[in-house]
Amino acid sequence: MLSRNESYSELQKYVQNRNLLKHMLSTEAVMLRLAGHFGEDPEVWGLAGLLHDIDYEETKDQPEVHGLKGAEVLAELGFPEEMTRAVKAHNERLGVARESLLEKALYATDPLTGLIVAGALIRPEKKLAAIDVPFLRKRFDEKSFARGAKREQILACDELGLTLEEFLGLGLEAMQGIAEELGL
Repeated sequence: MLSRNESYSELQKYVQNRNLLKHMLSTEAVMLRLAGHFGEDPEVWGLAGLLHDIDYEETKDQPEVHGLKGAEVLAELGFPEEMTRAVKAHNERLGVARESLLEKALYATDPLTGLIVAGALIRPEKKLAAIDVPFLRKRFDEKSFARGAKREQILACDELGLTLEEFLGLGLEAMQGIAEELGL
C-alpha cells in the first residue's frame, strides 16, 4: 500500500480541481477522526477518504460508473480490497451493499463535508471556527441550504451507531483540524 504522501502525489495525477481536492482532504480528515472513534485502522480509513473520488473528473458525466474506475485505479496501485470495495460502495448507483463499518462511514461522510463547508461559507467570517454543531443541526433541516449534500446519505450515520449530532460533531472537529489547509 502506498504511503499517504505517495497517495497524494498519485491523486494529483487524476484530480486537478482544487475544490475537489479540498473535498477529498476533508473526507480524509473526517475518516481519520472516525477511525480513531471506532478504533479502526487510521491508515486505511484515511486513505479511503483521501482517494474515494480519484476517478471523479473522469466519470463526472457518467455517475453510473463513478467509483468503479476509482476502485480499479486503487487496485492497480496495490490498495486492499476493503478500500476498493468502500470506494465502490460510496456510490449507491453501483448497487454495492454497504457491509463493513468502513463502507458505511465513507458513504455517510462523503456529503457531510459539503454540508460543513457550506455552513462555514454562509458565515461572515467564512471560517470553520465560526460554526458549531447546533448551527449545523439547524441548517440541516433547511432544504435550500447545501442542496447538494444529500441528507438521507448523511443520516446513514445511524448505520454507524452515531446520532446526527455526534456525526456532525466528529466531522466538524476533524475539518476544523485542517481548516488552514482548506482555507476555512
